[in-house]
Amino acid sequence: MFSKETYIARRKKLASSIESGILVFLGNNESPCNYPDNTYIFRQDSTFLYYFGLDLPHLAAAIDIDSGGEIIFGDDVDIDDIIWMGPQKSIADQAASVGVGKTYPFARLNAFVADALAKGRTVHYIPQYRADNLILMSDILGTQPAAVNSGARVDLIKAIVAQRLIKEPCEIAEIDRACDLGYAMHYTAMTLMKPGMIEQEVVGAMEGVVISGGYMTSFPTILSQHGETLHNHLHDKVLEVGKLCVIDAGAEIASHYCSDFTRTLPVGGKFDSRQKDIYTIVSTANSFAAEMARPGITYREVHLAASRLMLQGLKNVGLVKGDIDEALALGVQGLFMPHGLGHNMGLDVHDMENLGENYVGYDPGQERAKQLGLGSLRMARKLVPGHVITDEPGIYFIPALIEQWKAEGKFTDFVNYAALEGYYDFGGIRLEDDILITASGCRRLGQKRLPITVEEVEAAMAS
Repeated sequence: MFSKETYIARRKKLASSIESGILVFLGNNESPCNYPDNTYIFRQDSTFLYYFGLDLPHLAAAIDIDSGGEIIFGDDVDIDDIIWMGPQKSIADQAASVGVGKTYPFARLNAFVADALAKGRTVHYIPQYRADNLILMSDILGTQPAAVNSGARVDLIKAIVAQRLIKEPCEIAEIDRACDLGYAMHYTAMTLMKPGMIEQEVVGAMEGVVISGGYMTSFPTILSQHGETLHNHLHDKVLEVGKLCVIDAGAEIASHYCSDFTRTLPVGGKFDSRQKDIYTIVSTANSFAAEMARPGITYREVHLAASRLMLQGLKNVGLVKGDIDEALALGVQGLFMPHGLGHNMGLDVHDMENLGENYVGYDPGQERAKQLGLGSLRMARKLVPGHVITDEPGIYFIPALIEQWKAEGKFTDFVNYAALEGYYDFGGIRLEDDILITASGCRRLGQKRLPITVEEVEAAMAS
């Protein structure tokens, strides 16, 4: 938790962006795993954390724009809770620690909102992504759950996005810490991975690093020798010499700020010549994108420039042909990288995407492309200092996709389908760093960059 003044300033700035009415924020509740008293690890809603800082279940908050009043709704523990949990600070004391002077029991929330609605006041809220809060908000508003998110206020969404997109120095320090833990997590895999191990053994060691030094993983770990499947969460395969293993994993520290790195490792510790060729194309694109990222350029431009570089590299090895600029304009690169170059990151590993991906990742007037790959770009905005984004180019050989394009006769002037048949067993390569846009360019987050060149990776795996 940051200083009380930090949260006061954040709420004041948000309130100044909304003309009138009340703002309502729902915190998260504990979520049952397989019966009510056995819950998943608690994770507070990130917007609630950002403005109110209290990392406890069953809380809500309101800001009255017209009067300037602020309220936290929550219940003090009773003796039954104390038996199991021990003594706890009162809701009033906890609210005071983040600069909120008024508290009500949680049950007062419905009446508070009902009173505002009866007076014709506007109730501002953001979309709900958990079923229990969706139902609660429907009860509060007197509407059907299916209608709740369509009534979320766009003015509030845009105000929150504008504020949270630009990371404060205290946030950047936390993200650096999360990246340091992410470094330790990935470096463990580099030095541990050996042929004959089960993928899950490596996953367990990596996640143990995070749990020992942080809060939890920032998303379910991706570790797979089938890197052509972008989000493969199966970890049951035996590690085989000659395979490439994509590891996309991140750490979330106690403050809930995240990291998100990807490395692709050769099982056995050495790349073969074919793997080196493709790997070097991707690692060059990763570094090129970081060199290009700076204030004033859009991340869409960076995505396209990195894509062009990779198409040229694929042409150099005989998998792509024809005019590269024409191929880029047509979207040929989507066959090899069917995802965007990166996304925003912070309190959420995909920061604020619960508020709407287009609000978060696109400037007014920017339209999402329909091309495969470019259409999945989550961050296309003009870059400004304070943006924290991922830089994650990749090249994948997805047999089903290649066969579909081939059957459709798609881009035959640019794709060497005959040569691609020899890559159906290749898998995929993705390389991801986290970067902060600065006044003059960008810097990678965390104290050290994970090994990324062929030589660095092989040396780390030999240690």
